[in-house]
Amino acid sequence: MGLHSHHRNSKYLQDLKEIWGQWDDEIKQLFYCYYGDLPYLLDIKVDEHLFRALAQYWNPTYSYFTFGKVDLVPTIKEYTVLLRCPKNQIDRVYSRAANVLTFLKKLMNITGMSEQWVTARIKQKGDCKCIPWRILKDLVLAHPDMKKRVDIFALGIYGLVVFSKALGYIDEAVSDLFDRPDKKVTPILVVLAETFRSLSACRRAGEGRFIGCAQLLLAWFYSHFWKVEKVSYRVFSENYSPLKELAATPRRYDISEEKWMVILQILQDKYVEWRAPWMIPDEILYRCGDFD
Repeated sequence: MGLHSHHRNSKYLQDLKEIWGQWDDEIKQLFYCYYGDLPYLLDIKVDEHLFRALAQYWNPTYSYFTFGKVDLVPTIKEYTVLLRCPKNQIDRVYSRAANVLTFLKKLMNITGMSEQWVTARIKQKGDCKCIPWRILKDLVLAHPDMKKRVDIFALGIYGLVVFSKALGYIDEAVSDLFDRPDKKVTPILVVLAETFRSLSACRRAGEGRFIGCAQLLLAWFYSHFWKVEKVSYRVFSENYSPLKELAATPRRYDISEEKWMVILQILQDKYVEWRAPWMIPDEILYRCGDFD
């Protein structure tokens, strides 16, 4: 299945990693506060073989994966916990506003730059408008306003990692998530919907470019399979990050696509962790009527 390779994007990933690496704690904290754990996606290596094998078990009719005897699908709740979306965003679902600002106006809002400056840098790629990443990169490095640097960097991660459509360019659609940066919205539904849509499109065509976040999908997958070692008490601490832990877990990348296909085909539910180990139940039921 000819899913697009992520290697061509590695140059941009490297840029994002370098910027993140140069930032001090203060700006990083500001970023986490507004955008959750997005930066850890940069450390999750995409296993192309596993990814291609996974995609072949996607059922486009019902929108879930069927591996052997097991049906499973990533949920909004799981993606929200993985990305650790800031609490104040959880209930605000992204929906495209009727009076959507033009791409130009949105970029002016996000970057704080003048109309002339932005107009000169917008490019047309196929049927969509976009802005080259290198221009945003220079802004992130040089912008006097720390919050703007954080917003532009987030736009970079969304455009290059979460929805990588035109390589090296940030697509107009991505800026919709920042339409009203002050009224933060949760991007989770869009991320998940795009993942489902893209998997289905690739399956139906038998090939194609996956436009969605492969890193997040693999992080989800790793959390459910091969009975993960029992989770430490750290899960319950405020600053525990499942993505950070998943990014740091050593993995084998030498398993071929064919071999993955076989492994997934004979999957039985005893190998599956039905509830991801980092999903902490919100409500704990301790009494029902007269029963403890």
